[in-house]
Amino acid sequence: MDRSLRSARLVTFVYFVLNGTLLGMWVVQIPAIEDRTGISHATLGGLLVLLGAGSFAGMQAAGRLVDRVGTRTVVPAAGALCAATLVLPGLPRDPWALGAALLVFGFGNGCLDVSMNAHAVQVEKAYGRPVMSAFHATFSVGGVLAALAGAGAVRAGFSPPATLAVAAAVGTVIALAAARGLLPAGPATTAETGPGSGSEAEEAPDRRAAAPARIWLLAALAFMIMLCEGAANDWSALHLRTVLDASGSTAAFAYGTFAATMTVGRLLADRVSARFGPVAVLRQGSAVAAVGITLVAFAPSVGAALVGWALFGLGLSGCVPQLFSAAGHADPAAAGTNVSRVAGLGYLGMLAGPAVIGWLTHLVPLDRTFLLPALFCLVTAAAAGVLRTAPERPREPAEQPR
Repeated sequence: MDRSLRSARLVTFVYFVLNGTLLGMWVVQIPAIEDRTGISHATLGGLLVLLGAGSFAGMQAAGRLVDRVGTRTVVPAAGALCAATLVLPGLPRDPWALGAALLVFGFGNGCLDVSMNAHAVQVEKAYGRPVMSAFHATFSVGGVLAALAGAGAVRAGFSPPATLAVAAAVGTVIALAAARGLLPAGPATTAETGPGSGSEAEEAPDRRAAAPARIWLLAALAFMIMLCEGAANDWSALHLRTVLDASGSTAAFAYGTFAATMTVGRLLADRVSARFGPVAVLRQGSAVAAVGITLVAFAPSVGAALVGWALFGLGLSGCVPQLFSAAGHADPAAAGTNVSRVAGLGYLGMLAGPAVIGWLTHLVPLDRTFLLPALFCLVTAAAAGVLRTAPERPREPAEQPR
């Protein structure tokens, strides 16, 4: 069991890296695809909504499918689908075809996102200690790999269709090959006592009846936290450039600082959660994020703003993994559906973040718009106790795989 569990954890890392790489390969090719199709930035922004819509639909479909047939079947299929559809955005020469391609690719991305998170919940339950945050950290590693691969492809003179076709082929092989290491049990049988045994079976109806309200609260918190992430992704560099008159190269450090501290925080969050509990990670993390983004809103200098963005990334880093984990553990028989609800609403928040901040700039200066994310972080800190209603996970099992 130890060897199979270690293998399951390893291949879960593989799928998270794969997802980050596939999505990153599309992002790296955006300028070339924009030129190829002859569309404007504004048109591209509209088409990206279709990518988000497809992802949301894929998350909902995969969540239900996971609960019916299990992650061992859905994860590799979703990985192969996401990889295979990556080639589609590189083929069109008109915006209509590109929109359809992004819708399909988004669907595959959403399927992989939810199914791999549902499997990560199974792995975490089997380990008996928090391991979710590390999985989310490796998603960022995939983005780095995509940037390196994309830059190499450009230097070698590969066209977007050729680059994405190679990435699609390699990704499909990896998605199918890694399937052997996935946990064999479906979500309904990952509980320690198994379905229909002892008090677990007796408590299941009450727990499932209470789950929807709790899940939607988790989803609402995910929406707010991921809206904060989306705002940082698109507005951090512009804040330094337009508000504090930083140079273009210096302004880039705003997002770089945010992303770096978020990655480091996610690598450490599992240990912090194991020692102090997920409530502390969510409450203290969102409070630190609130302090950081408030500092950004009133920063008198570039240095102060960079400190604020660093605190914002560090504080947010462990929040989303705690919410996903709590959703997956709330009811093993509905883990996929619950994760899809939380991930889906959270993803909508990430998409909405940049737009909401942009709309607010018509009313107040850019730096003051960041008080809205600060407010969302404070609300999350106040509501962090919702994680206590999730079933308790054993902190120190008799034998832990390493």
